[in-house]
Amino acid sequence: MSLETKVMEQLKVAMRAKDEAALRTLRAIKAAILLEKTSGSGVEISEADEIKMLQKLAKQRRDSYEIFTQQNRDDLAQKEKEEWAIIETFLPQQMSADELKTALKEIIASVGATSAADMGKVMGMATKQLAGKADGKAISEAVKQLLSGNA
Repeated sequence: MSLETKVMEQLKVAMRAKDEAALRTLRAIKAAILLEKTSGSGVEISEADEIKMLQKLAKQRRDSYEIFTQQNRDDLAQKEKEEWAIIETFLPQQMSADELKTALKEIIASVGATSAADMGKVMGMATKQLAGKADGKAISEAVKQLLSGNA
């Protein structure tokens, strides 16, 4: 089932339940899908593109949440947190820290990286293999730790 179909089904449920947070979030996802479809590329949106789009939306909400929290705007921070939680229900399960380190150790071994100078090689392969399964920032931090020998 495509993301658009899932979103439309959830939108109907949210309308019936009069769930404002879900409606707001699902409409934002629907708008992003529509924007992607009408971008003029003429190419069907792949599942990987859908995941990237959802990750981007979740990251925007997460960043806004942090900013609003720092500025003591709890009312706005709460809205961002609600939307972020709903968007994450459509994303695949994220890797735990231990799973991420195990996967990165395998990548480091396959690339033959030995120092922090090899970070670019490792990050290139890691972001391809772990796309959708782990956040880029988490991957970067774990790679730095493993290559510096602090793991």
